[in-house]
Amino acid sequence: MKSILMGTLFVILALSCNSEASMDAKKYNNKSSLEKESAPTGESVSYAVAIHGGAGYQTKESISNETDLAVRKALNAALDAAENILSKNGVAGDAVIAAIEILENDPNFNAGKGAVFTNEERNELDASYMDGAKMDAGAVGGVTNIKNPIKAARAVMEESPHVLLTGKGAEEFAKSQMLEIVDPSYFKVQSRLDAVRKAKARKEVKKHGTVGCVARDKNGNIAAGTSTGGMTNKRWNRIGDSPIIGAGTYANNNTCGVSSTGHGEFFIRYAVAHDISALMDYKGMSLEEASNHVINEKLKKAGGEGGVICVDKDGNISTPHNTPGMYRGYVTDKSRGVAIYGDEELQKVEH
Repeated sequence: MKSILMGTLFVILALSCNSEASMDAKKYNNKSSLEKESAPTGESVSYAVAIHGGAGYQTKESISNETDLAVRKALNAALDAAENILSKNGVAGDAVIAAIEILENDPNFNAGKGAVFTNEERNELDASYMDGAKMDAGAVGGVTNIKNPIKAARAVMEESPHVLLTGKGAEEFAKSQMLEIVDPSYFKVQSRLDAVRKAKARKEVKKHGTVGCVARDKNGNIAAGTSTGGMTNKRWNRIGDSPIIGAGTYANNNTCGVSSTGHGEFFIRYAVAHDISALMDYKGMSLEEASNHVINEKLKKAGGEGGVICVDKDGNISTPHNTPGMYRGYVTDKSRGVAIYGDEELQKVEH
């Protein structure tokens, strides 16, 4: 009898211990999950915008004071345009388009009006746009007469069943959407033409920037866009990463939005924009960890040059680059900053 009672007590004690251990494990797991979901790494913001005007060899010695001031003025104008929309409860997509349109219209950047020339001395433009809420996207490549290719990219997403349209077909589509069509001579900037002629004489193909914007609105929706004129002296209708979803542009409300700039072939091969999002999604990396790992470790090790701008679901911003400089800026409801050179920090100017 005594042995039966002892056995019963042992079983009850064991079950009790197992139950407490199970409850402790459940409590621990729930705590870990909550901490992972609710621990943003930066200051709490209601909206956030990051922009870039291209990564490359921008140094204080290579850029005149006049260009420095003009670029900073344009970056601030683009930030103003985006913030004007987001501060009034506008959507992230509208902010992205507004910011990029300003940069496309400015000849200091390799997009739209300031696009570089191909070997045939033409301007061939590429752009892409992605909506992180819908996980939908649109892009155009190799267009020659659409004043603002970023608008065409968004129209492809919203008004067609496709993602990427190129050449004449993309131009016909843009015209059908009542987008502004211009004579190709509109894009001519003499300094760009001089540059391609020098490159042709030296048989060089030069990387020359991009523009982009990523925004998160007050509802937590993320959008991203990228626009470019490609490489100086490019041939055979070459298309780089800018219109390729997952390489030049990516947006996912659950992780982040990304716009890339640099040597497009590498960004395509390494699916740079998506890779940053994937590292956050699958490995639980922060935005800063993921973006720096991809740009300053993986891409750099492979020989790829460039950078990205990123905004995550909590409004954190990251702008890593492995080049001497990158035209870049950001704004939130708390602060803003712009920078050009590699050793120049995005100074937080209180709003």
